Amino acid sequence: MKKAVMLVMAIVLTFTLAACGNNANNSGGNASTPPASNNSGGATTEPSTEPSEEPKLEGSLLATGSSALQPLVDQASKMFMEKNSGVTIQVQGGGSGTGLTQVSEGQADIGNSDVFAEEKLDADKAAELVDHQVAVVAMAAVVHPDVKVDNFTKQQLVDIFTGKITNWKDLGGDDQAIVIVNRPASSGTRATFEKYALGQKSEDLQGSIQEDSSGTVKKIVGETPGAIGYLALSYLDDSIKTVSYEGVAATEENVVNGTYPVWAYGHMYTKGEPNEVAKAFLDYMLSPEVQEGPIVELGYIPASKMQITRDVDGNVTKK
Repeated sequence: MKKAVMLVMAIVLTFTLAACGNNANNSGGNASTPPASNNSGGATTEPSTEPSEEPKLEGSLLATGSSALQPLVDQASKMFMEKNSGVTIQVQGGGSGTGLTQVSEGQADIGNSDVFAEEKLDADKAAELVDHQVAVVAMAAVVHPDVKVDNFTKQQLVDIFTGKITNWKDLGGDDQAIVIVNRPASSGTRATFEKYALGQKSEDLQGSIQEDSSGTVKKIVGETPGAIGYLALSYLDDSIKTVSYEGVAATEENVVNGTYPVWAYGHMYTKGEPNEVAKAFLDYMLSPEVQEGPIVELGYIPASKMQITRDVDGNVTKK
């Protein structure tokens, strides 16, 4: 009897211990058991892996100046605005001098120029500007398609633009008066042409035509018998005739290797460091999308392709 009672007590104790063990496991007493998922947003909720959106770029820019650089900046600005719907960019001409003056005086965010700021502004004002070189702009003498001249020497161009030669017959052409289509004094294209093609300043001759817009210059030269002017390579087409300089054609290859001298950097100046929107746009100008796109398509040359460099004094150094 005593043995039977002890056996019953052992069996009861065994079941009691087993039940306690099960209760401990179900109550989370086991530290290795992960907590149940929490859908109520408590501390145990896993952090989101969704990437945060970048702040939207917003603002407006005004870029003014060089008409030679205008087609490039205009095209690039449209591409930039397509990518940044919160940004508005206005691009205006007026000449390099105008662009430099307006950015210096705070009237524009970017001053487009074919020349270094030091060539147009006082030293103290030029020192306030930051230079962003985005391309190379080459220029060529152009004439009406019927003019029978294929090459100019430096001296012949000097004689034309200073009024010493006034008829094409003196250069082997027809007996026809020369009609000069020049640029105003504020023009960077004129400054570049005078510096690197003529080697001197030209005069505003009586009877000559002055026009700042490169598009209008092309139209006038193409439609006026006997006309001569000069344009950036980005404006050249069959409506006008491009003339070689000292026996060298105005081609990208000849500009890049330093054989053809009539070219300038395409500068986009800001007063001090650019603001957020201007910096984003200027960075975009140097991106492969622009350097390998509009710059090439519109007849400009990426500055990175140049085999030479040139300083404000015109000194050339091979890279």
